Amino acid sequence: MNSRTTSAEAGSGTGLRRFVTSPSAPPAAPQQQPVPPDQEGRPAAAEVLAARAREGQPAARAGPEEACEMCAAEIPADHGHVADLERSTLMCACRACYLLFTHSQAGRGRCRSVPDRYCSDAAHPLSAADWDALEIPVGLAFFLRSGGGELTGFYPSPAGATECRLDLQAWQRIAESHPMLTAAQPDVEAIFIHRGDAGVECFLVPIDVCYELAGRMRLQWRGFDGGSEARASIAEFLDGVRSRARAFSQEA
Repeated sequence: MNSRTTSAEAGSGTGLRRFVTSPSAPPAAPQQQPVPPDQEGRPAAAEVLAARAREGQPAARAGPEEACEMCAAEIPADHGHVADLERSTLMCACRACYLLFTHSQAGRGRCRSVPDRYCSDAAHPLSAADWDALEIPVGLAFFLRSGGGELTGFYPSPAGATECRLDLQAWQRIAESHPMLTAAQPDVEAIFIHRGDAGVECFLVPIDVCYELAGRMRLQWRGFDGGSEARASIAEFLDGVRSRARAFSQEA
């Protein structure tokens, strides 16, 4: 899998391209900035993420003053998100609005609630040979499938989310013996793979987790190796995913 030289752009194509906006270079230093609205007056989702990352807040958390971006009801810090697939944004949602869009045909399919499941499959671990077959150029990567069936790989980088050209035949061979790889819901879930000193880890995660890690990398990476702050932040992120992951079941 060979990486493209340009960062993924929101609003074009599928997968993370539809959700993550990347600048040409990472900012020189984190600082408070106003969050610009989108065309309907809502904060653009990628900028909401960036603002929360600057404040040390994870992507799926917010301050107590936040309101549902669909009905304006007050929402708690721990709330769900709804993906607007046409406008390429994520919206913070109250429980009622979140539940409304858990069905794929609600809102004529334009909006989908982002599931909150995190899974790992200890019965079918990925091997170093599997990792090598995918030719992932870095230690972290997300794989997303669009509603049309297109599979795309992305890895977070200091410049944003970078698209990878995926060897679909290699992916299909590996997926035949690793059922979780094909279990992510199109557009709203992803397969996250991490290669570390302890081996290869694989998780099924919500799409907003892609926001969070991309935001951490974009805002905190410094120098060639990222720096101690970025490494600590990534380690914290990985610990959070591991702690939330439950055993994968094909019946779930």
